[in-house]
Amino acid sequence: MGTPLGNFIRAKRDAVQPGLLGLPERQRRRSPGLRRLDLANRADVSVEYLARIEQGRDRNPSPAVVNALADALCLNASERTHLRYLAKITGDTCTIDVRPVPPSRRVRASVLRTLELLEPGVAIVTNRLGDVLAHTSGYRAVTGGAGLFDAERPNLNHYLFTDPRARTFFADWDDVADEQTFDLWQAPSLENLEWLTAELTPVAGDEFTRRLNLGKVPSRGVLRLDHPEGHRLRLLRETLELPGDSQQLVVFLPEDDATAETLDRLRGRLRTVS
Repeated sequence: MGTPLGNFIRAKRDAVQPGLLGLPERQRRRSPGLRRLDLANRADVSVEYLARIEQGRDRNPSPAVVNALADALCLNASERTHLRYLAKITGDTCTIDVRPVPPSRRVRASVLRTLELLEPGVAIVTNRLGDVLAHTSGYRAVTGGAGLFDAERPNLNHYLFTDPRARTFFADWDDVADEQTFDLWQAPSLENLEWLTAELTPVAGDEFTRRLNLGKVPSRGVLRLDHPEGHRLRLLRETLELPGDSQQLVVFLPEDDATAETLDRLRGRLRTVS
């Protein structure tokens, strides 16, 4: 059975073109990219040791080995950070033997007060698994009618992969799906793996499962939303980490004047209704 670390290394190895590293192109290979031998030589480790890492039989490579693999794969800064994180949680899954528990849904009072200060802006608090824990009225105005809040306990990942309306709401659905799946690896490892296998994987299908080991760090550009009333919204995202709670506060800002004007109309209508 593979591990997040091994799967990521293998995905990046398959994605590297040998010619870009000055290596000869080899024909009749079953998979593209670098051979395991090529990567092992570049990282100065044995082929057998690299195979154990990729296959999940060695879950605790040293920082020196992790850095050597990053150099050998020519990873960028974001990919290196992710590789180091995967090395950490992969080791944790091997050494901790407890039953996973769901992450806390409690939002600290000070965070809730911060949300109040952001009104009538567009902001949300989520945990690492995508559960919507708290939000401003502005966020409700933006997502109203799109189906996210139809569930008793809204979850961004469940909505994204199982509700057909999400594909219309998110103008760049594929990019958002890549982002959300990638972010799941930032969750506490045991909770993450439990949730993936027990909750989302059976209902989300291939669109979700094939992204788990994609090995691609998302770029996170402008978030484009197609509001059910026909408005195109372009939003910038600022994410504030709440590390002690494994939660995030995300603030959405209009990227252009047209979006700002639309947000004002949507929020004004919500205040009139209430």
